[in-house]
Amino acid sequence: MRSIVWFRGKDLRVADHGPLAEAAASGEVIPLFVLDPFFFAPERARELPHRMQFLLESLTALEANLAHLGSRLLVVSGRSVEVVPRLAMLWKVDRLLAHRWVEPFGRERDRRVGEALDREGITFRLFEGETLLPPGSVRNGQGGMFRVFTPFGRAAGVRLDLAPALPAPRALPALPEGLAVETAPIPTMADLGLATNPQLQVGGEKAARSRLKAFVSGPMADYGTDRDRMDRSGTSRLSADLKFGTLSVRTIWQAAAAAGMGESGWRYLNELLWREFCHHLLWEWPELLEQPFRLGFADFPWRKDEADWQAWIEGRTGYPVVDAAARQLLAEGFIHNRARMVAASFLTKHLLLDYRQGEAHYLHWLTDGDWAQNNSGWQWSAGCGCDAQPWFRIFNPTSQGKKFDPEGAYVKRWVPELADCPAAFIHEPWNMPKAERNRIDYPEPIVEHALARQRFLAVAKGHLGRETA
Repeated sequence: MRSIVWFRGKDLRVADHGPLAEAAASGEVIPLFVLDPFFFAPERARELPHRMQFLLESLTALEANLAHLGSRLLVVSGRSVEVVPRLAMLWKVDRLLAHRWVEPFGRERDRRVGEALDREGITFRLFEGETLLPPGSVRNGQGGMFRVFTPFGRAAGVRLDLAPALPAPRALPALPEGLAVETAPIPTMADLGLATNPQLQVGGEKAARSRLKAFVSGPMADYGTDRDRMDRSGTSRLSADLKFGTLSVRTIWQAAAAAGMGESGWRYLNELLWREFCHHLLWEWPELLEQPFRLGFADFPWRKDEADWQAWIEGRTGYPVVDAAARQLLAEGFIHNRARMVAASFLTKHLLLDYRQGEAHYLHWLTDGDWAQNNSGWQWSAGCGCDAQPWFRIFNPTSQGKKFDPEGAYVKRWVPELADCPAAFIHEPWNMPKAERNRIDYPEPIVEHALARQRFLAVAKGHLGRETA
């Protein structure tokens, strides 16, 4: 049996890799990665600089891991829908093995590749692995997809009987002889016209496993309370590893479950179920990448204000937590989840700007920019997503800062203009005594919270009426 194992950017690992394990147990293995211009054309790569850096580091690590096991990663340039069927025929393989994607463009790619291979009598088998349960498999009593997380989480938990994560192969067979193909080196950031950002997390399976070990042996014990604290390192920081598959979600789930940790451990597992929910939503409704879940928002009268937009993306709104989130994103390719929610709520509720602008901006700069996760989070924040709460939830950035960054450590790290601001005023510097305020070069708020809140509620009520579902 000769198999191509098609690595596709969401499974950059050798452990708990179903296609690799299946191929290794059955005969000849041809590991393949395609430099598809959909992502790797320089003009496209520039649209995801932080993700590209993490991906290239992880791909380089995968190449080294496969070589260590006795194989070799073949890297080929071209459009996947053309390259993969051509190579499968050229190499006379029996089957193509890969992990399933939930995104609509990934599903369309796989449909086209599958049709081409079927005409040649070559099997194309997709494995689960991006999620804990197959997308579309968790249904409500009427056989449909859940529209609220809590019952979905309960139903998923009932069905969750995971087999142990697969170990990495002890060894892999050498590549079959006579594979005629023009391979390409893994591009560098410079090749793609991108500058390396030294502040990003390091990619690769080894780094991912170190992060997982550090989390379960440390911050996970206090995750229940510290996960919302912007001033503490209380989260796992495994989001990019989940996005690129340098760890499988099953590996993370089982490591966290084995560690226990009581309520904190349960809360972390619940966050993994939230991730599951987002992916199942996109599988059920692929149009969510283009339109809101709540159809009443389809023609919502979002404002267009370039000055407000620039203030938000550059971190000059006058609200410290919102500005800290904006600057952390550009610097680190990451934002603490609590800060993400506050910043997203501010853009959509305080400024009345379209959530799709924020969604695209985050997807551009986030290292962990995952289509399902990012879209779901932005729709939730805007009030148009899949949520048990109605649209009128509006975060107060001042009170959120006081509660989850009480001494202002998070703000002071990312907004150095406020480094000398007393903690009592760090989240409302406009209330400082005038003499002290004049010494700080920090903008006044671009909107007043109470007035902005009233404006959004008036606009939303006028547009949506009594709609809450």
